[in-house]
Amino acid sequence: MRFFSLGPVAMPSLLVLAAGLGSRYGGLKQMDPVGPSGETLLDYAVFDAIRAGFGRVVFVIRRDFAADFQTQVIAKYAGRMEAAVAFQAPELLPAGFAVPPERRKPWGTGHAVWCARAALADNFAVINADDFYGADAFRRLAEFLGGQPVSAARFAMAGFRLADTLSEHGTVSRGVCAAKGGRLGSIVERTAIAPDQVGPGREFSGEEIVSMNCWGFTPALFPLLEARLRDFLAERGGEPVAEFYLPAAISALIQAREAEVDVLPAAGTWFGVTYRDDRPRVAAAIAGLVARGVYPARLFP
Repeated sequence: MRFFSLGPVAMPSLLVLAAGLGSRYGGLKQMDPVGPSGETLLDYAVFDAIRAGFGRVVFVIRRDFAADFQTQVIAKYAGRMEAAVAFQAPELLPAGFAVPPERRKPWGTGHAVWCARAALADNFAVINADDFYGADAFRRLAEFLGGQPVSAARFAMAGFRLADTLSEHGTVSRGVCAAKGGRLGSIVERTAIAPDQVGPGREFSGEEIVSMNCWGFTPALFPLLEARLRDFLAERGGEPVAEFYLPAAISALIQAREAEVDVLPAAGTWFGVTYRDDRPRVAAAIAGLVARGVYPARLFP
């Protein structure tokens, strides 16, 4: 694993899962600009993290677009936030496991976090690179992480209302959460949720809390996550497309009473470009936030 950095280290860190960007967008140059000065959703996440008190960002990426990522993404944050990269690849596995010959893709979001373990010695948040979570989610995570010893297996998840995470252009998959007393009990992945399934008297009320892969962890996660990854590989490592998902791993840790997870209700609407037709709505939402003074017209002058 190789890293490059831009400045002094501060904590907590932000871990950005970005290994899928090149394949999803057909190359980094096609990452959708949604801000008035060409900003991407990733730019807004980094900006919000800086304002919330995060001092360092680690990007999990693929090796094949490391040079482009440095010049097109990381360079714009120089002087504002220290940055590093960790690589995700199918062959990066715990000792004793090998990649099946037909495997072409990495092993999912849980594997991506595990791949970054050497870059994270202090508390950290995890987000997707192409989601908008809002400033409140980062403030809540920073406050939570600032109060946790690095050895504590007590984590957090920023939760969003299901109704605030839908797309009018198609179905979505969401991790629907069960929580009690502010603690996460389980996450059940529900696929193909359409807008007409959500509302009073329908399958989903819309008030359900869902996981959008916005987490707060201590380094105590890594040995627990590796144990779950080993179990997954022993059971499903021969499958060419099986994925080790972070929400499923965390849910399993909760069920085994190996970890506790606080649910932090995020005040604000998540949005992302699930479908290309979502982009105008996302750009309009960003423009509204800029007009209200929540964000400057140019994030990184």
